[in-house]
Amino acid sequence: MLPRITAPSRARRVLVPSPRKGSVLPAARSAETAPEGSRAPWRSLRHRSMRWWSLANLVSNAGAWMQLTVQNLLVLQLTGSAAITGLSLALQVAPGLLLGLAGGAAVDRWPRKTTAAVSQAALAVIALGTAALVALGALSVPLLMVLAVLTGLIATIESPACALLGNDLVPREDVPSAIAVGSVVHSVGRLAGTALAGVAVGLFGMASAYLANGLSFVLVALVIPFLRPAAGAAPAAGPQPEADRQGVRAGVAFFCGRRRLVAVACLTGLGSMLGRNYGLTLAALVSGALHGGAREYGLIATVLAVGGTVGAVIAGRLRNPSVRLVAVLTAAGGLLQCLAALSPTLLILALLVVPMAVLESLSDTAVTTILQTDPPAHLRGRVLGAWRSVSTLWGLAGPPLLGASIQLLGARGALLAGGLLVSGAVGGGSLVSRRSTAGSPAGPAVEGVGGAVGGTVGGAVGGPEQLVAAA
Repeated sequence: MLPRITAPSRARRVLVPSPRKGSVLPAARSAETAPEGSRAPWRSLRHRSMRWWSLANLVSNAGAWMQLTVQNLLVLQLTGSAAITGLSLALQVAPGLLLGLAGGAAVDRWPRKTTAAVSQAALAVIALGTAALVALGALSVPLLMVLAVLTGLIATIESPACALLGNDLVPREDVPSAIAVGSVVHSVGRLAGTALAGVAVGLFGMASAYLANGLSFVLVALVIPFLRPAAGAAPAAGPQPEADRQGVRAGVAFFCGRRRLVAVACLTGLGSMLGRNYGLTLAALVSGALHGGAREYGLIATVLAVGGTVGAVIAGRLRNPSVRLVAVLTAAGGLLQCLAALSPTLLILALLVVPMAVLESLSDTAVTTILQTDPPAHLRGRVLGAWRSVSTLWGLAGPPLLGASIQLLGARGALLAGGLLVSGAVGGGSLVSRRSTAGSPAGPAVEGVGGAVGGTVGGAVGGPEQLVAAA
């Protein structure tokens, strides 16, 4: 059993003059007054339940990637059709688009630990059942499609339930660290699962990948009952009869009426559809303009993965990320994308890919933290459900849009145009926000897309520490 790590002592609160004459307000903890380790990337792991949760998720991620590594190959062997393979993937994603809100509403109503444990157990049953069918040679195409739909349906509940359960295990200020640790766990699990899949399938056949994934779900389900909320964690949802009667409408109304959530959605959707799908854009650039092959693209993909892991570690230092930070990261990513489009050699591209991946990972952690901490406790599941629906929408729309732009403009032109559009849109939003703020007779403006983007992008590109400070 891992030793208990005690939390650092709290810093002394200090009083500073407010901008308003004669008033005094408590100051936020600065780097000088913050306790040692309060910004450490791994600070969330000082909580025992978070350590066990992370270990269980590492095993689960490895199992998931073992299955994903062989899943498409299995479908192709069964059907001989790439179109049906794509259909099976679409059927698994479709419930998230159509029923994400309903799944989030269920998470808000039901006990979180029970919901997460039951959903993990249900996914285990599907994976173990598929393993048995594959081993017996009894898996048919119609049954495969039914299993894909069932997996997608369960995921609409499992995903927000597990995300919010992880937040319950740490104090609110450590949520960014918990999310960053999850990103590192995902990356390590992906590498381990992909490597183990080749060994397991070579020795025991394709059914072994499904078996391993099923057992990993069982492990997570067994760990959940022993998890305990941390002192200072965000409050759990209490009885909210009015919100419960409104159901998914309450989540949609809150999401659409909350300016910072709409801003985050616009920023993320813009970046995702116009260039962050690097698996497509960089593959086209390497194989086209840079005259590379599979080996060269494998190198770029590896550098991208390493940069993403570094970004996740840096993101663990965040405490209360803002929409301004997300805007800065989005604009900076667009500018780096423009530079990548102009790369004369593979080496230059590899050097640019590292900060691109770091910014992407930082942005993902900041966005996830805002989504999981901004809404009131009784609406968090529905807000995550709404996010799942809209993110699935641009996840489906992005690749065809990028593919069409690559076909029309070429890889360099598509990357350059996308980067300019992203940076220009964020800069335009900044100007609009500043003008509306200057013309408003009220006090401080509500935080939105713009604000500090125009004056901060140059400094933000300078290094990760500036980005963390901007939070």
